[in-house]
Amino acid sequence: MLLLIIIAGTIMVALYNRYFPVRGVQCSTEIPTETESILILDVRDYNQSSANPIPHAVNLPVAYINRNWDDVAATRIHVAASTPLEKNMSIRMLKRKGYKVAGYTLTEKQSPPKQNKGKGYCYGI
Repeated sequence: MLLLIIIAGTIMVALYNRYFPVRGVQCSTEIPTETESILILDVRDYNQSSANPIPHAVNLPVAYINRNWDDVAATRIHVAASTPLEKNMSIRMLKRKGYKVAGYTLTEKQSPPKQNKGKGYCYGI
């Protein structure tokens, strides 16, 4: 019985980390244009970011954040991701490393689009 509870708890934590949004991070439909005070971090795969590049963005896919997190020189970051899963995983990893994530933008529309608590849809670019 105890083993079943431990396994269920582990699965619940993994699902929470992947699919539940991170609190306190604002959605934006626009990428910030003032890049001196904030770093735009593009966490999409290389093939997606090369097909639709974001000006002045640093490309560091989610899979490489844990290995190359020290390459990110700024402390305030705006995340550009293609899916909510990429967004959630990258923001959690960056917050664990001590970065302040100021906001995020989703670049690919999902079907059906999810509304952000009455603030409109969180898709941009």
